[in-house]
Amino acid sequence: MEFTMKEIGFRTTFEYGELHVAGDEAHGFRPYQLLVSSVAVCSGGVLRKILEKKRLPVQNMTIHANVTRNEREANRVEAIHLHFVLEGEELTEEKVAKSLEVTRKNCPIVRSVEGCIRITETFEIKKGLENNDE
Repeated sequence: MEFTMKEIGFRTTFEYGELHVAGDEAHGFRPYQLLVSSVAVCSGGVLRKILEKKRLPVQNMTIHANVTRNEREANRVEAIHLHFVLEGEELTEEKVAKSLEVTRKNCPIVRSVEGCIRITETFEIKKGLENNDE
């Protein structure tokens, strides 16, 4: 990867498109946003694959990321709490909990920040919309 300085921040180009990164949201994504996004989306992608391999289809997944930063230490990211909202008919608390354990062990981004950033996960399951023919 190569990053080129611009008036405010940096830019790089990937196959998908151009990425602008800056400390000011008016000029690009902030670095901490990209860090948190990487942790959340990597975890979500791995969880989705694990559930698919277990033949537990997910109709929808939303990930809420709550970030704790330490202003006294350069505003560093200390903790990220991920809350997964999963929608699927075959999902159970036990199956999702076990799948999240496997996810944690197999997500390369979570593994990369282990020991530096505390990552915690919770989840809730929503069943698909039921037909109410009243």
